[in-house]
Amino acid sequence: MPALVMAQQKTIGLYDHNEPSTVEEKVNNSNAEMPLVYNITAPALTVYEPDSSKSNGTGIVVAPGGGFMFLNMKSEGSEVAKWLVEKGFTVFVLKYRTLPLDTNDPMRALQVNYNNQKWEDLIKNQIPICAVDGRAAIAYVRSHATEYHLNPKRIGIIGFSAGGTVAATSAFDYNKNNRPDFVASIYPYFPDYMQKPVLIDAPAMFLLAASNDEGGFNLHCISLYKHWVTNKKLVELHLYLNGGHGFGMLKQNLPKDNWIERFYEFLQGQGFAEKNNK
Repeated sequence: MPALVMAQQKTIGLYDHNEPSTVEEKVNNSNAEMPLVYNITAPALTVYEPDSSKSNGTGIVVAPGGGFMFLNMKSEGSEVAKWLVEKGFTVFVLKYRTLPLDTNDPMRALQVNYNNQKWEDLIKNQIPICAVDGRAAIAYVRSHATEYHLNPKRIGIIGFSAGGTVAATSAFDYNKNNRPDFVASIYPYFPDYMQKPVLIDAPAMFLLAASNDEGGFNLHCISLYKHWVTNKKLVELHLYLNGGHGFGMLKQNLPKDNWIERFYEFLQGQGFAEKNNK
Protein backbone atom coordinates (compact mmCIF):
# COMPACT_ATOMS: atom_id res chain seq x y z
CA MET A 1 0.00 0.00 0.00
CA PRO A 2 1.42 3.44 -0.93
CA ALA A 3 2.92 5.43 1.92
CA LEU A 4 0.49 8.27 1.23
CA VAL A 5 -2.51 6.04 1.94
CA MET A 6 -0.94 5.06 5.25
CA ALA A 7 -0.15 8.66 6.16
CA GLN A 8 -3.29 9.46 8.14
CA GLN A 9 -2.65 7.33 11.19
CA LYS A 10 -2.65 9.64 14.14
CA THR A 11 -5.05 12.12 15.69
CA ILE A 12 -3.85 14.11 18.68
CA GLY A 13 -5.87 16.13 21.15
CA LEU A 14 -4.57 19.69 21.15
CA TYR A 15 -5.10 20.19 24.87
CA ASP A 16 -4.75 17.90 27.87
CA HIS A 17 -8.16 19.05 29.08
CA ASN A 18 -11.13 20.51 27.20
CA GLU A 19 -13.97 22.65 28.46
CA PRO A 20 -17.10 20.66 29.41
CA SER A 21 -19.57 20.64 26.52
CA THR A 22 -23.33 20.33 26.23
CA VAL A 23 -23.21 19.67 22.47
CA GLU A 24 -22.17 16.57 20.57
CA GLU A 25 -19.67 16.77 17.73
CA LYS A 26 -21.38 15.80 14.47
CA VAL A 27 -20.61 15.22 10.80
CA ASN A 28 -22.93 16.15 7.95
CA ASN A 29 -22.26 13.89 4.95
CA SER A 30 -25.06 15.13 2.69
CA ASN A 31 -22.42 16.30 0.20
CA ALA A 32 -19.77 13.62 -0.32
CA GLU A 33 -17.34 16.19 -1.71
CA MET A 34 -17.74 18.41 1.33
CA PRO A 35 -18.39 16.52 4.58
CA LEU A 36 -18.84 19.08 7.34
CA VAL A 37 -17.76 18.60 10.96
CA TYR A 38 -19.49 20.81 13.52
CA ASN A 39 -20.09 21.35 17.23
CA ILE A 40 -16.36 20.96 17.78
CA THR A 41 -15.37 21.50 21.41
CA ALA A 42 -12.26 19.30 21.62
CA PRO A 43 -9.61 20.67 19.21
CA ALA A 44 -7.36 18.10 17.59
CA LEU A 45 -4.65 17.61 14.99
CA THR A 46 -4.64 14.84 12.40
CA VAL A 47 -1.11 14.08 11.27
CA TYR A 48 -0.15 13.25 7.69
CA GLU A 49 3.47 12.16 7.36
CA PRO A 50 5.47 11.51 4.20
CA ASP A 51 7.73 8.53 3.82
CA SER A 52 10.82 9.26 5.91
CA SER A 53 13.01 9.27 2.79
CA LYS A 54 10.87 12.05 1.27
CA SER A 55 10.47 14.26 4.34
CA ASN A 56 11.86 17.75 3.79
CA GLY A 57 11.74 18.77 7.46
CA THR A 58 8.98 21.39 7.11
CA GLY A 59 5.75 21.14 9.11
CA ILE A 60 2.51 22.78 7.99
CA VAL A 61 -0.67 23.29 10.01
CA VAL A 62 -3.78 23.28 7.80
CA ALA A 63 -6.87 25.11 9.10
CA PRO A 64 -10.04 24.32 7.12
CA GLY A 65 -12.81 26.86 6.70
CA GLY A 66 -16.51 26.90 7.52
CA GLY A 67 -17.53 30.30 8.78
CA PHE A 68 -16.52 29.39 12.35
CA MET A 69 -19.67 27.22 12.38
CA PHE A 70 -18.30 23.98 10.87
CA LEU A 71 -15.15 22.70 9.17
CA ASN A 72 -14.76 21.54 5.57
CA MET A 73 -12.33 18.77 6.45
CA LYS A 74 -11.92 17.33 2.94
CA SER A 75 -11.25 19.88 0.18
CA GLU A 76 -9.78 22.37 2.66
CA GLY A 77 -8.21 19.74 4.90
CA SER A 78 -7.27 16.18 4.02
CA GLU A 79 -6.92 16.78 0.28
CA VAL A 80 -4.60 19.72 0.91
CA ALA A 81 -2.60 17.57 3.32
CA LYS A 82 -2.24 14.68 0.88
CA TRP A 83 -1.01 16.97 -1.89
CA LEU A 84 1.59 18.54 0.40
CA VAL A 85 2.70 15.18 1.79
CA GLU A 86 3.58 14.10 -1.74
CA LYS A 87 5.99 17.05 -1.83
CA GLY A 88 7.66 15.98 1.41
CA PHE A 89 5.86 18.16 3.96
CA THR A 90 4.55 16.85 7.27
CA VAL A 91 1.02 18.16 7.68
CA PHE A 92 -1.21 18.67 10.71
CA VAL A 93 -4.88 19.27 9.87
CA LEU A 94 -6.38 21.35 12.66
CA LYS A 95 -9.88 20.75 13.95
CA TYR A 96 -10.48 23.96 15.88
CA ARG A 97 -13.45 24.93 18.01
CA THR A 98 -16.67 26.04 16.30
CA LEU A 99 -19.89 27.73 17.38
CA PRO A 100 -22.47 25.34 18.84
CA LEU A 101 -25.32 24.62 16.42
CA ASP A 102 -28.70 23.03 17.03
CA THR A 103 -29.25 21.77 13.49
CA ASN A 104 -28.63 18.89 11.12
CA ASP A 105 -27.77 21.29 8.29
CA PRO A 106 -24.80 23.47 9.31
CA MET A 107 -24.35 24.88 5.79
CA ARG A 108 -27.88 26.24 5.78
CA ALA A 109 -27.35 27.71 9.26
CA LEU A 110 -24.33 29.59 7.93
CA GLN A 111 -26.15 30.79 4.82
CA VAL A 112 -29.19 32.01 6.75
CA ASN A 113 -27.09 33.96 9.22
CA TYR A 114 -24.85 35.38 6.50
CA ASN A 115 -27.76 36.42 4.27
CA ASN A 116 -29.53 38.05 7.22
CA GLN A 117 -26.35 39.97 8.08
CA LYS A 118 -26.17 38.32 11.49
CA TRP A 119 -23.03 36.32 10.86
CA GLU A 120 -20.41 38.92 11.83
CA ASP A 121 -22.11 39.62 15.16
CA LEU A 122 -22.43 35.88 15.77
CA ILE A 123 -18.74 35.09 15.23
CA LYS A 124 -17.00 38.04 16.86
CA ASN A 125 -16.52 36.22 20.17
CA GLN A 126 -15.64 32.93 18.48
CA ILE A 127 -12.71 34.26 16.44
CA PRO A 128 -10.38 34.75 19.44
CA ILE A 129 -11.13 31.18 20.57
CA CYS A 130 -10.23 29.80 17.13
CA ALA A 131 -7.10 31.96 17.07
CA VAL A 132 -5.96 30.40 20.36
CA ASP A 133 -6.34 26.95 18.79
CA GLY A 134 -4.28 28.00 15.76
CA ARG A 135 -1.45 29.30 17.91
CA ALA A 136 -1.56 26.19 20.09
CA ALA A 137 -1.29 24.01 16.98
CA ILE A 138 1.85 25.81 15.81
CA ALA A 139 3.34 25.57 19.30
CA TYR A 140 2.55 21.84 19.44
CA VAL A 141 4.25 21.12 16.14
CA ARG A 142 7.35 23.11 17.12
CA SER A 143 7.63 21.46 20.52
CA HIS A 144 7.36 18.02 18.88
CA ALA A 145 9.65 18.81 15.94
CA THR A 146 12.15 16.12 16.89
CA GLU A 147 9.42 13.48 17.08
CA TYR A 148 8.27 14.29 13.52
CA HIS A 149 11.79 14.85 12.13
CA LEU A 150 11.13 18.54 11.51
CA ASN A 151 13.24 21.65 11.64
CA PRO A 152 11.70 23.82 14.42
CA LYS A 153 12.52 26.90 12.32
CA ARG A 154 10.36 25.61 9.48
CA ILE A 155 6.86 25.47 10.93
CA GLY A 156 4.06 27.31 9.15
CA ILE A 157 0.30 27.47 8.71
CA ILE A 158 -2.17 27.64 5.83
CA GLY A 159 -5.87 28.33 6.31
CA PHE A 160 -9.01 28.75 4.24
CA SER A 161 -11.79 31.30 4.77
CA ALA A 162 -12.38 31.16 8.56
CA GLY A 163 -9.25 29.02 8.71
CA GLY A 164 -7.55 31.81 6.78
CA THR A 165 -8.53 34.09 9.64
CA VAL A 166 -6.92 31.66 12.07
CA ALA A 167 -3.77 31.59 9.94
CA ALA A 168 -3.55 35.36 9.47
CA THR A 169 -4.16 36.00 13.16
CA SER A 170 -1.14 33.85 13.98
CA ALA A 171 1.04 36.38 12.11
CA PHE A 172 0.36 38.94 14.86
CA ASP A 173 1.04 38.90 18.62
CA TYR A 174 3.02 35.67 18.62
CA ASN A 175 5.80 34.49 20.91
CA LYS A 176 8.88 32.37 20.21
CA ASN A 177 6.91 29.15 20.71
CA ASN A 178 3.92 29.88 18.47
CA ARG A 179 5.44 32.16 15.85
CA PRO A 180 4.77 30.74 12.36
CA ASP A 181 7.75 30.78 10.00
CA PHE A 182 5.34 31.35 7.12
CA VAL A 183 1.63 32.06 6.83
CA ALA A 184 -0.75 31.36 3.95
CA SER A 185 -4.30 32.74 4.01
CA ILE A 186 -6.61 31.57 1.25
CA TYR A 187 -9.70 33.78 0.79
CA PRO A 188 -9.57 34.80 4.49
CA TYR A 189 -12.10 36.81 6.44
CA PHE A 190 -9.87 39.52 7.86
CA PRO A 191 -11.42 43.01 7.97
CA ASP A 192 -9.17 45.96 8.65
CA TYR A 193 -10.15 46.25 12.32
CA MET A 194 -8.44 42.91 12.96
CA GLN A 195 -5.08 44.14 11.74
CA LYS A 196 -2.50 44.91 14.41
CA PRO A 197 1.05 46.27 14.39
CA VAL A 198 3.41 44.12 12.34
CA LEU A 199 6.26 42.77 14.45
CA ILE A 200 9.87 43.17 13.38
CA ASP A 201 10.29 39.45 12.65
CA ALA A 202 6.87 39.01 11.01
CA PRO A 203 6.68 35.86 8.86
CA ALA A 204 6.50 35.77 5.08
CA MET A 205 2.86 35.73 3.95
CA PHE A 206 1.09 34.12 0.99
CA LEU A 207 -2.37 35.43 0.06
CA LEU A 208 -4.78 34.08 -2.55
CA ALA A 209 -8.42 34.51 -3.55
CA ALA A 210 -10.72 34.91 -6.55
CA SER A 211 -11.82 38.36 -7.68
CA ASN A 212 -15.44 37.17 -7.72
CA ASP A 213 -15.33 35.98 -4.10
CA GLU A 214 -18.95 36.27 -2.93
CA GLY A 215 -17.93 37.64 0.46
CA GLY A 216 -15.48 40.17 -0.90
CA PHE A 217 -12.66 38.41 0.94
CA ASN A 218 -10.39 39.15 -2.01
CA LEU A 219 -10.40 42.71 -0.70
CA HIS A 220 -9.30 41.43 2.70
CA CYS A 221 -6.34 39.81 0.95
CA ILE A 222 -5.47 43.09 -0.70
CA SER A 223 -5.65 44.92 2.62
CA LEU A 224 -3.36 42.39 4.31
CA TYR A 225 -0.98 42.62 1.35
CA LYS A 226 -0.79 46.41 1.73
CA HIS A 227 -0.22 46.05 5.47
CA TRP A 228 2.76 43.72 4.91
CA VAL A 229 4.22 45.77 2.04
CA THR A 230 3.92 49.01 3.98
CA ASN A 231 5.88 47.40 6.80
CA LYS A 232 8.47 46.07 4.32
CA LYS A 233 7.73 42.40 5.05
CA LEU A 234 7.77 39.52 2.59
CA VAL A 235 4.39 38.90 0.99
CA GLU A 236 2.98 37.34 -2.17
CA LEU A 237 -0.56 37.94 -3.50
CA HIS A 238 -2.52 35.99 -6.14
CA LEU A 239 -5.98 37.00 -7.35
CA TYR A 240 -7.70 34.76 -9.88
CA LEU A 241 -10.42 36.17 -12.13
CA ASN A 242 -12.94 33.41 -11.31
CA GLY A 243 -13.41 30.77 -8.64
CA GLY A 244 -15.81 32.26 -6.12
CA HIS A 245 -15.39 31.43 -2.47
CA GLY A 246 -14.56 28.18 -0.71
CA PHE A 247 -13.09 26.26 -3.64
CA GLY A 248 -10.30 24.53 -1.72
CA MET A 249 -9.06 21.60 -3.77
CA LEU A 250 -12.30 21.30 -5.78
CA LYS A 251 -11.75 21.24 -9.54
CA GLN A 252 -13.80 23.71 -11.59
CA ASN A 253 -11.86 23.63 -14.88
CA LEU A 254 -10.55 27.10 -14.11
CA PRO A 255 -6.99 28.45 -13.82
CA LYS A 256 -7.39 28.64 -10.04
CA ASP A 257 -7.52 24.82 -9.97
CA ASN A 258 -3.72 24.96 -9.86
CA TRP A 259 -3.52 27.44 -6.99
CA ILE A 260 -1.67 25.00 -4.71
CA GLU A 261 1.20 24.96 -7.22
CA ARG A 262 1.59 28.68 -6.57
CA PHE A 263 1.74 28.00 -2.84
CA TYR A 264 4.40 25.35 -3.41
CA GLU A 265 6.43 27.81 -5.51
CA PHE A 266 6.18 30.31 -2.66
CA LEU A 267 7.53 27.70 -0.24
CA GLN A 268 10.31 26.85 -2.67
CA GLY A 269 11.24 30.51 -2.98
CA GLN A 270 11.49 30.88 0.79
CA GLY A 271 13.61 27.74 1.16
CA PHE A 272 10.96 25.66 2.93
CA ALA A 273 10.63 22.92 0.29
CA GLU A 274 14.21 21.65 0.13
CA LYS A 275 15.24 18.84 2.45
CA ASN A 276 16.42 20.22 5.79
CA ASN A 277 15.64 18.56 9.10
CA LYS A 278 18.05 20.57 11.24
